[in-house]
Amino acid sequence: MTDEEIVEIAKVAQSYDFINSLPDKFNSFVAQGGTNFSGGQKQRLSIARALSKEANIYLFDDSFSALDYATDAKLRKELKTFLKDKITIIIAQRLNTIADADKIIVLKDSEIIGMGTHQELLESNQEYIELAKSQGILE
Repeated sequence: MTDEEIVEIAKVAQSYDFINSLPDKFNSFVAQGGTNFSGGQKQRLSIARALSKEANIYLFDDSFSALDYATDAKLRKELKTFLKDKITIIIAQRLNTIADADKIIVLKDSEIIGMGTHQELLESNQEYIELAKSQGILE
């Protein structure tokens, strides 16, 4: 992997700025368990690491939970472009994280109880509507 590819991936994962603020930048030490990074920084580094591997399918399991809303939005926008020809599966509890997905699957007690776009589910799925209300998306 070239230095340019590493920088591009760091930018997609929204980790470029904080990596460049480290004393040794991209050559900085990562403590065991990533204890020298915040939760959001660790998540972004993990996402960058996943993106560094070429794959047809990418699975992000609650990988955005420690990110603030602004960083989450920027990262999802960059991911959509970077992974445009790939299958991307995002498992999330925050609806804002999945609102732009092509298809959302709603699960309850391991059962699929709804499927559609964000708007379709807001119009038809009571569980999704209740979740949206609890997260302040709907009143």
